[in-house]
Amino acid sequence: MKKLKAEVRDLFRNPLLPQALKPFGAFYEAAVIDPPRAGAEAQVTHLAAARMPVIAYVSCNPVSFARDAKILVAAGYLLNWVQVGDQFRWSAHTEVVASFTLDG
Repeated sequence: MKKLKAEVRDLFRNPLLPQALKPFGAFYEAAVIDPPRAGAEAQVTHLAAARMPVIAYVSCNPVSFARDAKILVAAGYLLNWVQVGDQFRWSAHTEVVASFTLDG
């Protein structure tokens, strides 16, 4: 069994590029991203370029989520579903969770 390497990385400032994502494609068919409030604009652009088949996106900011979702849809992804969750009972804060799949 191959050992996997863990890495802490600021994907907003230093996203994984498509060529760095390609080795993952041999092992994984999906990516799960949970970016900070600023979103994952650069990273979703590179995930789309790498043609990752499935992307699960968790967001704490509906505005940055909408911007990033637009990038994925423009790149040929289908937005399968979106769910808003009230994760913190006594605050107005919500989380957005969505599923994207590559169309075609």
